[in-house]
Amino acid sequence: MVDHARAARMAKRIQEIVASAIEREIKDRRLEMVTITDTRVTGDLHDATVYYTVRGKDIDSEPDFDKAAEALNRAKGQLRKIVGDQLSVRFTPTLAFEVDTVPEASAHMEDLLAHARARDAELAKLKANAKPAGDANPYKDSAREEA
Repeated sequence: MVDHARAARMAKRIQEIVASAIEREIKDRRLEMVTITDTRVTGDLHDATVYYTVRGKDIDSEPDFDKAAEALNRAKGQLRKIVGDQLSVRFTPTLAFEVDTVPEASAHMEDLLAHARARDAELAKLKANAKPAGDANPYKDSAREEA
């Protein structure tokens, strides 16, 4: 039987532990720009997937996802040990790290929405100057024709 509430609580706690461990305990310069965004734990509480993003050092610089992934995989055992010490459960979940694609997807959606807004504004401008193609009243009034 799966306890989703317990899995959600454990995921939240693992996220906090991993984020603080990367910030304070893991001494790897490749992890300085890594941000832990979300964590998901399986129903049996044996596997945890930790989602992360990487920022660039400057506004103009591109983030290095490969180095961050390598550093996270290298520190995986140490992070699992820290999680196990602070979590106090019988079985410490295995950790898997995946790049979080939500920021890129949301940026793409924002671009699509901006394009739709621009198209709506263009259509509204065309509609303001539009005139009907036929008569002003395109519906025939049978009462007027008989009279």
